[in-house]
Amino acid sequence: MQTDKRNCRPWRPTVKGTASSALLVLLLAIGPVQAAMYRWVDGNGRVHYSDTPPPTYQKSGGEQLNKQGLVIKRTQSEAERRAEAERLEEQKRLQLEQQKQIQRDRALTQTYTSEAEIDLARDRALEHHKLAIKGAQIRAGMVDKNIADLRARIATVEKSGRKAGPGLTEPLAQAERERLELKRTVQQNEEAMQQVREKYEADKARYRELTQKN
Repeated sequence: MQTDKRNCRPWRPTVKGTASSALLVLLLAIGPVQAAMYRWVDGNGRVHYSDTPPPTYQKSGGEQLNKQGLVIKRTQSEAERRAEAERLEEQKRLQLEQQKQIQRDRALTQTYTSEAEIDLARDRALEHHKLAIKGAQIRAGMVDKNIADLRARIATVEKSGRKAGPGLTEPLAQAERERLELKRTVQQNEEAMQQVREKYEADKARYRELTQKN
């Protein structure tokens, strides 16, 4: 044993003992290390706990817990992610529709100064379809006369016991096809006129609402 010659007392290696004590105190303070826990619900609604996530974790979703049982991270299920994506898409659609409505309102108030001007614009838009209908009706009258003439000639031929040739049957078939096309033209323009009326009526109602606010 070594001694201090001046005081004649034993000298002990205290440095090593001090370091060991500090390490022990640190380990006691930290305590045992525990791995994170996972909590999830299976397809039957049963809740599970494990120190490792299941293979279906990304699909089923779940929660990661610390050693005190508090949630530190949550993973959405596949259904939740899909629902969230749909919600964001709907939100985006609504925002886009709001922006379009703002643009339509601005154009409406900048284009017209009164409801009477909206009525005039409606009448101008209807005029195009009225002319198309009138033209189709005039042409349909001519086609009807042609069809009647061809049918009469075919009837005369058949009455004599002969069969009408392609010189009569083919023009008749063509005229009948044209007659159907003219009917469709009239119907399409009538439907378009109804849409024009509804559009300008909605514009007028919206214009009234915007101007009354101001």
